[in-house]
Amino acid sequence: MSSDAYGKLGCVAVPIPAEDPLSAALRRDGHVRRFRRGQVLFTAGDVAERVFLIDRGRVLISCTSADGREIVLGLRGPGDIIGELSALDGEARSATALVVADVEAVVAPGLALARALENVEAARQLISILATRLRDADRKRLEFATLDTLGRVAERVLELVTGFGSAGPDGIVIELPLSQEQLASWCGASRESTVKALATLRALNCISTGRQSLVIHDLDALRRHAHR
Repeated sequence: MSSDAYGKLGCVAVPIPAEDPLSAALRRDGHVRRFRRGQVLFTAGDVAERVFLIDRGRVLISCTSADGREIVLGLRGPGDIIGELSALDGEARSATALVVADVEAVVAPGLALARALENVEAARQLISILATRLRDADRKRLEFATLDTLGRVAERVLELVTGFGSAGPDGIVIELPLSQEQLASWCGASRESTVKALATLRALNCISTGRQSLVIHDLDALRRHAHR
């Protein structure tokens, strides 16, 4: 998952095992850096010089529409690689990567990725990641064409469960470092309709919300609202 893949292929979290050939090669050629919330790892239009393997924290991937609106493409976390497509094809970054929860990441030069792909297993792994994102892009196109705001919000919450959920005493807990505006953008909806959809899910006891957090109480009901 890279910001470049997000812009071109869609967004889905694809965690990578710590010792697999691809991440091992990036660790060998890169170095660990820490980034604080609010820092930008790269911006749309930048020349691709580095690839990032996230070990800890969260990164928001977004781009800007022609009228200046922020369009959220995805939220990335531990195990995700970002920045790889531009490193491969030499094109400028297609999206911006913003740290929304303090990040620790391996930062490797773009050439490290090309060297890593000399390993057949690493190449297969990257192909699998990109294929998964392409399938996700197709699914999201169908979703935006067929689901109402409630269904899209339910889908995004399920995506957060998969990537960032952890067991809690009252259900699945998700720490959500997004503003309501960013969540609405990710859902392809207005802030008002997204807030209304969240209120509906609360009223149905599917979820409860706190300050930058969600608790999922009824995962099956949430799936039904997402028409899964």
